Amino acid sequence: MMGYYLLIGLIMLASWYVSHKLKSKFKKYSKVHLQNGMSGKEVAEKMLADHGITDVKVISTPGQLTDHYHPTKKTINLSESVYNHRNAAAAAVAAHECGHAVQHAKAYGWLKMRSTLVPVVSVASRFSQFVIMGGLLLMVMFSVGVGQMVLLAGIIMFGMGTLFSFITLPVEYDASNRALAWLKTENIVTPEEYKGSEDALKWAARTYVVAAIGSLATLLYFISIFLGRD
Repeated sequence: MMGYYLLIGLIMLASWYVSHKLKSKFKKYSKVHLQNGMSGKEVAEKMLADHGITDVKVISTPGQLTDHYHPTKKTINLSESVYNHRNAAAAAVAAHECGHAVQHAKAYGWLKMRSTLVPVVSVASRFSQFVIMGGLLLMVMFSVGVGQMVLLAGIIMFGMGTLFSFITLPVEYDASNRALAWLKTENIVTPEEYKGSEDALKWAARTYVVAAIGSLATLLYFISIFLGRD
């Protein structure tokens, strides 16, 4: 038990550190203005055009670090700090989200798998904790039996979320690699701007790594309870 809490504490600390570094990196590279004067919106539109993608729109979305690609609506959603801004951080984010659109257009395997799991995982993740807590409560009240089966159901539901978080890793890293390759090949950024874009995307990817490790650690803890090895 203490070992689990120590591990979760370390993961939470790592998550805070990575999140803090990510925000500081984006703040730093937001001050590195692009010599070509392109905004995040213009970078995204050019990357889409260069890849022959004509059915995806680039729109603005409220908030900070809320950037995402919506595969159903076919939209690149750029946050206010990216959409109109003309710096290395904005270029990196815009190109990264377009990387997902390129994945979609090319039927990238990991993205297809991730998209297939979304409907199931959205439901499973929402209720897994309640099912697990219900199973633990039933085990306390009535020993094993029904409680253990309910706990197992909750663990399977939680495990789907953990699987989803690990499938997300190659999707995110590949989108960043596509973005950086395009930024460099098409001379969208100078060498200095490229280093800033690369560093920003590196820290963004690490947030997904920490989340996946945290989910796995929690899953293993629940499994240990189920097996009676708490």
